[in-house]
Amino acid sequence: MPFVNNNGVKIHYEVEGQGPPLVMQHGLTRSLEMWRIWGYTKELKKDYQLILVDARGHGQSDKPHDPRAYTYEMFAGDYLTILDDLGINKANYFGYSMGAAIGFKSIARYALSRFSSLILGGINPMNYTPETEKQFWNGLVTTYEIAIEQGMAAYIAYMEKRQGRPYDQRFIPIAMANDPRVLLQMTRRLADGQSVEEILPAINVPCLVFAATADAFYPGAKEAASLMPNATFVSFPGLDHTGCITSTGLILPHIKKFLAEVNK
Repeated sequence: MPFVNNNGVKIHYEVEGQGPPLVMQHGLTRSLEMWRIWGYTKELKKDYQLILVDARGHGQSDKPHDPRAYTYEMFAGDYLTILDDLGINKANYFGYSMGAAIGFKSIARYALSRFSSLILGGINPMNYTPETEKQFWNGLVTTYEIAIEQGMAAYIAYMEKRQGRPYDQRFIPIAMANDPRVLLQMTRRLADGQSVEEILPAINVPCLVFAATADAFYPGAKEAASLMPNATFVSFPGLDHTGCITSTGLILPHIKKFLAEVNK
């Protein structure tokens, strides 16, 4: 069960499969088990060396309360430390939601030289925040503030109400193991309005950007892709933020095609 230490914070990661390396970063409140639960590892490990990471503040990685532990430079350092630990010079990167925000704001800004391609789904890296997106972030902040007092069950109840469907039972133990104080810090970081719009034209590695049309982040993701010189944008009609990444059968063909092209 490998760990690396980045400035005193232990980061947990696991490796599966063989082939070109692919770092995979989950979303907020999840863990690296997300990729197994939804079937991504089963398919992708046939052709790639998967590096599954528990983001700092999640899973078996350390969960410091200090907000200074969640800067984008710190996140970038986590992946560089993992690649160094494995003796890997360059890898591909796949992140969804929080994982995509890290891809745009940490990898692309501070560590792009170590990555051959980026797959980024379900996030807006632009310098504007639509009203629906503001409501999304504000709802999470309020919910984590409540969860600090009442526990993570309050978060699960909020997500069920917002999405209009039961919370995925497979993720309840993962969600309940989270520290809401840490999630509040992470959410405030992700919603801080720090954009990477000015560097998008300089992200010249091949990129696959995708989002669901019913996702609050859709407009920003689509516009960001249009500003990136080597990006392909894929939309998934009728799906929402969670429904997109859980639609493994729809997402995987695009990812496989993209990775096959960039890893020829």
